[in-house]
Amino acid sequence: MKRPLLIVACSLAFATPAAAQIADLPSADTTDTVFDDNWLGVGGAVVYMPSYDGSNDYVLTPIPMVQGKLLGVGINPRQGGVVLDFINDPGEGVSFSLGPSIRLRANRATQVKDTVVEDLGKRKRAVEVGPSVGVSFPKVLNPYDSLSFGVDAAWDVLGAHKGMVIEPSVSYFTPVSKGAALSLTVDAEYGNNRFMDYYYSITPAESLASGLDSYDAKAGFTRVGARLLGAIDLDGDLANGGFSLILIGSYSRMLGEAADSPIVADRGSPNQFLGAVGLGYVF
Repeated sequence: MKRPLLIVACSLAFATPAAAQIADLPSADTTDTVFDDNWLGVGGAVVYMPSYDGSNDYVLTPIPMVQGKLLGVGINPRQGGVVLDFINDPGEGVSFSLGPSIRLRANRATQVKDTVVEDLGKRKRAVEVGPSVGVSFPKVLNPYDSLSFGVDAAWDVLGAHKGMVIEPSVSYFTPVSKGAALSLTVDAEYGNNRFMDYYYSITPAESLASGLDSYDAKAGFTRVGARLLGAIDLDGDLANGGFSLILIGSYSRMLGEAADSPIVADRGSPNQFLGAVGLGYVF
């Protein structure tokens, strides 16, 4: 994954082979690219997103990001976290990724704008850790694109929801010129019983405090969605590093027992939107 994917911290993890695909682009200044060896990208974005998963109230949130490849280890963003890739694939052909993921989940821990949902009590921040695996196929429709499949599985290690989450994804990446690229990702989220109970159930005591009906959420998929990322290199050359402007838009649909929870069905919406504008720098 290259600079065009820098601000993917907003939900957005794309396949690492995108960097290899950008590295194949002819640079305007040299045959070498910033991605040939060690490289690092830093950036930030302002994200307009629901105040909690399933909310119909929206908030602005700043998000930092880091991405790169150091000593053969890939560093790739996830929403609220990062994934390391320990497989140092060659630049040609099918590539694989394998490594640990870690993320901070702050759902309902802050910025809850709905006073009724707030009466249910804030949730603790969770730190989720687990394996991430993926495979990417280059040159699907043109010499520089890639189609990637991945899945993350993570367990809460701080004792907040005490559960497990699985997130499968499919991503298509392609440059559209030497200075611009697009990435489309479709993904989903599955939570086990403990995860669903923590974020979507309502106990009798919480029902009395909020006026919402009691609800017992069981394991299942919480959402499915798609997001589009566009990156514009500010000097017109994706391969040489420097600054990039990032634009992100996404839509997801709450599913199953998550969508039926009163915090979504009565106080929120199953339709979830996200928009982000960011700036990244690669060297």
